[in-house]
Amino acid sequence: MTKPKRPKITPMPSKQEVLDFIRSQTGRVGKREVARAFNLKGADKIGLKAILKELEGTGSIERGQHRRFARPGALPEVAVVEMVGTDTDGELIGRPVGWEGEGRPPRVVMAPWRKGDVVAGVGDRVLSKLRRIKDDLYEGRAIRLVGEARARVLGVFEPMPDGSGRIRPTSRKEKAEYNVPRGETGGAEAGELVMCDLLPGRVYGLRQVAVKERLGRMGAPKSVSLVAIHANDIPFVFPDGVLAQAEAAGPASMDHRLDLRPVPLVTIDGEDARDFDDAVWAQQQEDGGWHCIVAIADVSWYVRPGDALDKEAYKRGNSVYFPDRVVPMLPEQLSNGWCSLRPNEDRGCLAVHFWLDKDGNKTKHKFVRAMMRSAARLTYTQVQDAQDGRPDELTGPLLEPVIKPLYGAWKALFAARERRGVLELDIPERKVDISPEGVVLGIKPRPRFDSHRLVEDFMIQANVCAAEELERVRKPCMYRVHDQPSVEKLDGLREFLSSMDLSLPKGQALRPGQFNQILEKVKGTANETLVNEVVLRSQAQACYSPENIGHFGLNLARYAHFTSPIRRYADLLVHRALVSGLKLGDGGLPPDCLAEFVEWGEHISTTERRAATAEREAVDRYVTAFLADRVGAGFVAKVSGVTRFGLFVTLLETGADGLVPVSTLPEDFYDHDETHHALVGRRTRRQFQLGQTLDVVLHEANTLTGSMLFRLAETEPTTSDGDRRPPRTRSRLAKPERKGAKAAFKRGRR
Repeated sequence: MTKPKRPKITPMPSKQEVLDFIRSQTGRVGKREVARAFNLKGADKIGLKAILKELEGTGSIERGQHRRFARPGALPEVAVVEMVGTDTDGELIGRPVGWEGEGRPPRVVMAPWRKGDVVAGVGDRVLSKLRRIKDDLYEGRAIRLVGEARARVLGVFEPMPDGSGRIRPTSRKEKAEYNVPRGETGGAEAGELVMCDLLPGRVYGLRQVAVKERLGRMGAPKSVSLVAIHANDIPFVFPDGVLAQAEAAGPASMDHRLDLRPVPLVTIDGEDARDFDDAVWAQQQEDGGWHCIVAIADVSWYVRPGDALDKEAYKRGNSVYFPDRVVPMLPEQLSNGWCSLRPNEDRGCLAVHFWLDKDGNKTKHKFVRAMMRSAARLTYTQVQDAQDGRPDELTGPLLEPVIKPLYGAWKALFAARERRGVLELDIPERKVDISPEGVVLGIKPRPRFDSHRLVEDFMIQANVCAAEELERVRKPCMYRVHDQPSVEKLDGLREFLSSMDLSLPKGQALRPGQFNQILEKVKGTANETLVNEVVLRSQAQACYSPENIGHFGLNLARYAHFTSPIRRYADLLVHRALVSGLKLGDGGLPPDCLAEFVEWGEHISTTERRAATAEREAVDRYVTAFLADRVGAGFVAKVSGVTRFGLFVTLLETGADGLVPVSTLPEDFYDHDETHHALVGRRTRRQFQLGQTLDVVLHEANTLTGSMLFRLAETEPTTSDGDRRPPRTRSRLAKPERKGAKAAFKRGRR
């Protein structure tokens, strides 16, 4: 007698298997598709629903429209894409409009699109159907145009024999040139930097533009920062009404002010600083604790809500600092004048007194509106030299009464900081020295002294006091917030660290100190730079918001920016809130403005990112110009980034950045190992990993875009006459040209 067949039992997939399946899909998937993939039916779907809910709760996946799931940050199947540039073949490259994920937005490679006489081009916004190729790469097919092209193009003009012209864009995202029809050149001459308007139509596939502004010759002094300013739409010319209001400003009155002029407050800044908006003082108490003062320029007295100065300051959001100039948030009459705490001149200020016990814990604080007179304008180097026993004529008389008490209070603050556990990443900065003629004199690491840390910790404590005080008086606060790393980034970081026998705790709320323990373990080892870079990339981006979520990096429950209202609009908002909440006189917040704080926070977070991008682009162009005459020279570099298309490297000598394309790596097919931040050869298993030191040769320096291409020194073969010839390489993106080609390549026949 045959036994009846038992129904086949389908095992319930694990959470990891479900997560891997969802992440492997090119688009979003619903519960039905997941169930079908694992052959789940009936009651099994209840367990699947619980798994999906748990994955969503931990942030491993996110739910989109129609209850469809995808990896966090995945794009929807249909989205609006803005065309931001072209590749070397002239194909359009786009990015999603309104991207809110962490890090860089995914790249969208667009298929050609035409409808009648309308052709999609750079600057257009297109409703597109998207298909994911890899985590950060999508293929887009246009459905219809939904927005006009970007108004302007910045580039260098080159005349053509027939009276027309060509524009070579300054943006490295745009690989294709633009055509300037006859009669639209605006009188531009060869090599001039010009701003152009896009025109309808194309010639030989090129978009057409008309020259509207001539900005001077490329290569002239300050032309590099001018490119960054225009490319990022940074306002840099003050309207007449704004300048008139600034010129009419005068001394602050003593109304509602305490007299702090007898207190020897000092400013401590860099040698090249022109505005001084913060001053410090400290004195030891009988119990061993410290009484400290941080005094900040009273910008709210001069810039009132809704006036011309205020509107322009909000528009700019912050000052922007380039190696050769500053684009200030406020006109020079204020930023370098009445709002600058110049030595031996009376200045209005908003000051916070705070008291520390001997262990550096704050016991109380008090805000006042005051009048001060800076005792000295000091530099970080001067202060550090004085503390180290090398005072000069200025710091000598100040050493005992001012400088030593400041260091004493700072040591208590620093001890409290170490107990609190602040994320301590060691990422060196570079400084570009520029001559008055705009020539790069050198590039060197920016020095970091205890005097820098002293001022930084005083400012952090003042910022904490400001946030606490605004909560106490129940006034809106523009917090500086820094979220915890996302679950997805932490999972990737844990997987990477495990390859080095390092671990990050799981299943508990992480603290910055736990990252510091990992950084301490690799300090002084070959992996120090690599681990610092990977930990940095795992962190969220700080921003401004009226909703407080704390500051993860500083391990603070509440934090606001209070100490730089000359150069940050966020700080001006905090000053106004304190003036209103403490009834300190004129210049407070306008009534009923709380509803606007969310929009204000988003705007100033955007202008901050815009400024950072412009500053980075300017430094890149200056560094490229500095190295342009060294094409063919060899350098020692560290791998600072790994992508599927190559290695980003940073030169140890100058801190300059560039790309080693994957096509130039030693002969092999290279796969991108995202977990270990490496490119791995399929045949040789050779790895190029983040933080690795390489010998490279500068192959190309494009001073227009500020980009540099390098090759590995070992892949720079020479011919018998000494000329360099390109190495024979194959990237993983290359496709075999015929059947059996890949096998032949592996056998070394190609």
